[in-house]
Amino acid sequence: MSYVSAEDVLPKELIETIQQYVSGKSIYIPCKEKEVWGSRTETKQYYKTRNREIYAKHRSGVTVKVLANEYSLSEKSIQRIVRTTNEEDAPVQ
Repeated sequence: MSYVSAEDVLPKELIETIQQYVSGKSIYIPCKEKEVWGSRTETKQYYKTRNREIYAKHRSGVTVKVLANEYSLSEKSIQRIVRTTNEEDAPVQ
């Protein structure tokens, strides 16, 4: 996060109003809308699809060890994915 001088971007009247509340201190002004992680790329959808596949394969009997090797993940990661993926998230077989 970079800092911007208020004098460079805000009207003088607004600066004077803000100074009534916080004079000489740094303040943080959040964005109007926070972007959701992965919203600019397809990364979030990629991981959701992958995790659904892992969950479905595990439910059909594939072991954690085999899944870890297949997806190049640790066994702990596979266990976490299986534990946190909901039934509704899994693809219909």
